[in-house]
Amino acid sequence: MRKLYWIGWAFLALSASMAAGHVRSASISGPAGPEALAIEASAGPGAARALEWFQAMRPHCNAVDVETRHRRSPPPLGWSGAGYSAACYALAGRVDRARWILRRLSGDERRRATGIVFGAAHPTADAGDDLAVGPIMELVVEFRPDHHMALYHAGVARYETGDHETARDYLRRFLERYDREDGRTRRARAVLES
Repeated sequence: MRKLYWIGWAFLALSASMAAGHVRSASISGPAGPEALAIEASAGPGAARALEWFQAMRPHCNAVDVETRHRRSPPPLGWSGAGYSAACYALAGRVDRARWILRRLSGDERRRATGIVFGAAHPTADAGDDLAVGPIMELVVEFRPDHHMALYHAGVARYETGDHETARDYLRRFLERYDREDGRTRRARAVLES
């Protein structure tokens, strides 16, 4: 578990360095692909402040502390602050509150903020705990129905809960968007054939 914690922090540190350095485009969801999330130069210093806020808030993104800490230390304004706030609530199991935050944004801002939510949960999913982050991945799919990695993890999580019909829908959509041959495609096909 400690290893996952450090992987998550490493991901966040990389994201901050890219945002602070005004990197034009860098993948934060794994190897570059058609739906790769990007931090763009337009993210600017507001994104770096939002990431700093999240790094301080992250230990409190749990069901006991999340509300109190948000009241004491609200997130920075803007889409990145909203994204990290939604990520914190989602990690605390408050997916409905995260959804409410994302719905208040529009267009590209909502898409980017949803990417932050995905990025916060993805290390846990990639470490093999799809079940724990399944509801978060479904939230990502709700706002970004073309996000292949969220579709995959949501599908695997649904399959693990016994909801095979919904799992098959997510995994079919994943395979339509993901063109690599790897463990994910093999697992998705195995679920579809079961």
